[in-house]
Amino acid sequence: METFSHVPPGFRFHPTDEELVDYYLRKKVTSRRIDLDVIKDVDLYKIEPWDLQELCRIGTEEQNEWYFFSHKDKKYPTGTRTNRATAAGFWKATGRDKAIYSKHDLIGMRKTLVFYKGRAPNGQKSDWIMHEYRLETDENGTPQARI
Repeated sequence: METFSHVPPGFRFHPTDEELVDYYLRKKVTSRRIDLDVIKDVDLYKIEPWDLQELCRIGTEEQNEWYFFSHKDKKYPTGTRTNRATAAGFWKATGRDKAIYSKHDLIGMRKTLVFYKGRAPNGQKSDWIMHEYRLETDENGTPQARI
């Protein structure tokens, strides 16, 4: 099954945090076209981290980073907590969120998460790390999204 994005030979995808938020994420949230189809939509809660690499491959080169869009899944229908569990484990936030600026304007935030195998509170920490990006909301409450 061919799941990688088709890109020109020699193409490398190494966006900065600012580019991920201000170009890719902002375009995705506002339903605008992104020039290259390099970031896939995935349901993060139905996929284990070790399966993401095949779904999110860019070109045919070896990669150690994968990019994807995913919607936030609420833990409870009326709550604000995020469900970050998969069948095999869960993603746990670590440290503080990092502010992302474009020039001097705050445009988004980056949250770092680590995958734990098993169930909380006894999960076993793995080497899988994810960076979750979100746009800063404006006074109209622009929806948050993640890459």
